[in-house]
Amino acid sequence: MRVLLIKTSSMGDVIHSLPAITDAARAIPGLRLDWVVEEGFADLAGRHPAVERVLPCALRRWRRHPWRARRSGEWATFKNALREREYDAVIDAQGLIKSAFITRLARGPKFGLDKASAREPWSALALDRPLPVPRDGHAVTRVRQLFAAALGYTAPDSAPDYGLRRTRAPRPLAGPGAELVFCHGTTWPTKHYPEAYWRALAERAAGAGQRVWLPWGNDTERARAERIAQGLAGVEVLPRLSLSTLTDRMLAWDGFVAVDTGLAHLAAAAGLPGVALYGPTDPRLTGVWGPRARSLAAEFPCAPCVQEKCTYQGNLGQGVNPPCFSSLKPHRVWQALMEVTADGAADRVPATGGGR
Repeated sequence: MRVLLIKTSSMGDVIHSLPAITDAARAIPGLRLDWVVEEGFADLAGRHPAVERVLPCALRRWRRHPWRARRSGEWATFKNALREREYDAVIDAQGLIKSAFITRLARGPKFGLDKASAREPWSALALDRPLPVPRDGHAVTRVRQLFAAALGYTAPDSAPDYGLRRTRAPRPLAGPGAELVFCHGTTWPTKHYPEAYWRALAERAAGAGQRVWLPWGNDTERARAERIAQGLAGVEVLPRLSLSTLTDRMLAWDGFVAVDTGLAHLAAAAGLPGVALYGPTDPRLTGVWGPRARSLAAEFPCAPCVQEKCTYQGNLGQGVNPPCFSSLKPHRVWQALMEVTADGAADRVPATGGGR
């Protein structure tokens, strides 16, 4: 059976799709799967052993410069590759107008989210078989359910397997020598864990004899990483890394602390024990889900607000910005990190409060 998956971005969405591919490969012997994905995530998509061919696209770039995409031949090359094969099933796992556009170009019966399930209901018009998938489930579960319904098997209720293979198990975090990654960069201002809290966590790790790595993706993040690391032995700012190189490093590190960002999902998928910190966003729908990953949700009157700008006017959390993270102080985060290591497994999607 030959299947085409259309799930182009973002990093978290791409990672959330990996367990569904594992399920399908186990349920359907001889499954061959191609994947349309944004060019920046092509390496990540191709790491799954069941993915035969990755079709990189550049929708973000092409939409900014449509005539350049045509003149360069990039669009024609992509379209020809997309239509080269006839598929037994084309699965739009994104449910957006942009993914529907690509879905219509592909050859084969088209499956995806129906109008009540998709983020953009009009995307269902591109489908031959729109399928209902409950919207209140975790993103990983929703893609697994969609694949099962489209390909005709029962969705397993086992822990998700992302298909990313480590060469060794993570070292215990309770003793010295472990290597941690602190994923401090994110998009919304309200999703940023306070810098002073990051510094306190780095001091705890350094004091425990652990090594901390700080990745960054832009100048602002690099400057913050340098401030967090300043004067602390064993706390180091990474050079700018490609996603491929960073993925390799993730598969070798021993633990993580992260905000709500794609790198948090990558760390969890790589099998790292760790915690992801959620203030304005809801981990019940998009929290980290891995063998030993845990989501910590702020306990605050307005959380989760799902807002890019904080509008809280109360008196709690004074001096902390965003104030909801005052319920996730560094000592609590560090305790949770040690607990998740001791637990040995966290196969559910926990959304635990942080306490004060």
